[in-house]
Amino acid sequence: MSIDEHPLAYLLHRQGWSATEYLTRLGAVHQRLGYGPIARDRKRVTRWTRGGVVPEMSAQCAMAELHGVPEEEITARPWPEWLKLACVHDRAALDAEWVATTTIDLLDRLAVGGPMDRRGFLVVTGIAPVLAGAAGAEPAVAVTNGRRIGASTPTLFERSLALLRRQDDQLGSGQVHASARAQLRLITTTLRTTAYPEDIGRRLYGAAAEAARICGWTAYDAGQRALAEEFYLVALRAAASADDQVVAANTQAFWAIARYSGSDPRGAIALVTDALSRTRNLGSPRMAAMLYARLARAHARAGEERASERAIDAAFSAYDAARDRKPEDDQDCVYWVNLGELHSWAASNATDLGNPGEALAQYQAIPGAHRAEAYDGQAYPRAVALRLTRTAGAHIATGDLDGAVDTARRAVEYLGGVSSARGTSSLTGLRTKLSDHGSVPLVRDFLAQTA
Repeated sequence: MSIDEHPLAYLLHRQGWSATEYLTRLGAVHQRLGYGPIARDRKRVTRWTRGGVVPEMSAQCAMAELHGVPEEEITARPWPEWLKLACVHDRAALDAEWVATTTIDLLDRLAVGGPMDRRGFLVVTGIAPVLAGAAGAEPAVAVTNGRRIGASTPTLFERSLALLRRQDDQLGSGQVHASARAQLRLITTTLRTTAYPEDIGRRLYGAAAEAARICGWTAYDAGQRALAEEFYLVALRAAASADDQVVAANTQAFWAIARYSGSDPRGAIALVTDALSRTRNLGSPRMAAMLYARLARAHARAGEERASERAIDAAFSAYDAARDRKPEDDQDCVYWVNLGELHSWAASNATDLGNPGEALAQYQAIPGAHRAEAYDGQAYPRAVALRLTRTAGAHIATGDLDGAVDTARRAVEYLGGVSSARGTSSLTGLRTKLSDHGSVPLVRDFLAQTA
């Protein structure tokens, strides 16, 4: 089932209802709620699912009642995003207790590609209940049955995961996802079959959380957003079992990308705000800078310019404290955060807020930032390619086609050999923008060479 299918069409198909049958059921609920009768014209459903027509609020309230979706979700996200809540069959990851035994079961199911029913839809739920569950989670305790293991076991997993993070930078999601999932299976098997004291067990859960987080990120980068959300949710559960605030905050930061890139910037804001509270006393300037930058991105996606500017200023201020510290002296999961990344995020914010001139100025500040920090772009080809395609888009928006084509050519060079659906999609979007100027010779030549 396609990720682009309308959730109402999916629900009708799943229930075996015709448009007329659906309107009959909906009408009964509509009347019971005091809104009066509803017309049974089947074209009404077609207009909702294919014509881009938004149902009146009374009809949406009746739909929420009919499909068992809390009414407050209607105002939490736009139509038809809230209706996707009704499309989730297997709600184990959403509704189960936040305890270690449940965490292992969910990790098992997801690591082996178990029967969770994503069917092309995001696992959409309000973020507030998830964060409440995490806040009240019971951390793992010692396990006495099985072969006893020591500190060297989680250390080996932690080293492997650090390597996977860096392989993702250079090789892309397509090649790393399978390795991350294999690590997750191995960690989960270790949790289930060995004995360990409380501190070792919690490190194992932390490793499982990070492995699931990498699986989520690589799934998202490969265009599998529904799968990514499932991994992020289970990763957060594992981080709660580990009582590891760093892994939890990092998971929430990456989950926020999926949220603000979709249709839920407010959910992203909630995730990052909670992550900031978790790490307030951590003493990690790169972590703080990354989280504030994510918050700025979420506010920009929500159209909140002042809040976005405050958050990105906080990100730059936090990063100032990292200038005299080597990345290896900070949390390993944020080794990749640098001044160029902050300028790139600020540029994306400006683009979202309709200021291409400011975006271009931020992009043009990146090379100097990279030189100052001896940044090795060859180690991050996907990140550089994505930044260059966005820079080219800013050149187009400001009328500089020469700059756009020159930058686009460099983006193509960096993207070669990296498996990333986001990178490919970004380049496709850039080609679409350039095609509007296809009569210009240098643009026409570029489009022909990259067809």
